[in-house]
Amino acid sequence: MSAISPPSPELNRLRAAAGLIPLIEDGLRDSKIDPERAALMAEFCLWAVNQKLEGNPEASRLAGDIEQGLERLKAQLA
Repeated sequence: MSAISPPSPELNRLRAAAGLIPLIEDGLRDSKIDPERAALMAEFCLWAVNQKLEGNPEASRLAGDIEQGLERLKAQLA
């Protein structure tokens, strides 16, 4: 098991964005979130990933997960 990096504003944003992706996907699938709101939520995720920390392995992993999730959302929203 890898050690969790100490909290920082940057990591907290990435962690929040990574947790938001499945919520957006579920909300779209269940029609509980309208596409316009989902797009705004995805914009936050995109912003968070563009603010990632360089050289931090956890940040890199989270950024990769978020980018994959955004690609899935892009397909759902199209």
